[in-house]
Amino acid sequence: MTDIYYIEDDENIACSVKEYLEQHNCKIITFSTVALAKSAMLQSLPDIVLLDWNMPDGQGSELCRWIRSHWEHLPVIFLTVRSDSHDIVAGLGYGADDYVVKPFELNVLYSRILALLRRTGQTNNSRLSCDNLLLDKEKMTVFCNQREVILSQPEYQLLLLLMENKGKTLTRGQLLEFIWDSNGIYVNDNTLTVTMKRLREKLNNPGCLKTVRSFGYRMEDTV
Repeated sequence: MTDIYYIEDDENIACSVKEYLEQHNCKIITFSTVALAKSAMLQSLPDIVLLDWNMPDGQGSELCRWIRSHWEHLPVIFLTVRSDSHDIVAGLGYGADDYVVKPFELNVLYSRILALLRRTGQTNNSRLSCDNLLLDKEKMTVFCNQREVILSQPEYQLLLLLMENKGKTLTRGQLLEFIWDSNGIYVNDNTLTVTMKRLREKLNNPGCLKTVRSFGYRMEDTV
């Protein structure tokens, strides 16, 4: 299933596109403002973004620039009435991968979405999320409740390993081996305890980070 975010303030157009794409194995969430779209993307990323130009609280062009500053390879398509060649060139210059002028045929839009996804591949594999945590492996950044959190290398590696294995319990021995011994650094069990304590504090003690007593740790969605 293809996850799509559609930023569009015209409810009729948004509903029409949503209804059609959902019939073609797509999960689509619509946003009527730039602010709502930004908030959602900091929580979890889609496979592709569909973006109108004129929004009630800003310009789609600025949102496109913001997306590119955070996620270089996230596919973006402008869907807009602005058909002037200058606007098309500007839209692509802001970082969009494609530009579709309204009105458009829904089957053509769907074909262009599939074509773009084929070209870009499954780029969202580099982004992991759990509840209000977002980890971008490409940029090596971590966000908690939309705020960037600075982690030490062991803290980041610990969180990355748990998020890559979300839903699975990793033993303390596995974590010690993967994070420290694999780098030729031999430490005692207390090092993991201290690192986990600091990680939890920096992430405001997230409910999705579970302790399996006397065994290990697990990440799992709770909301």
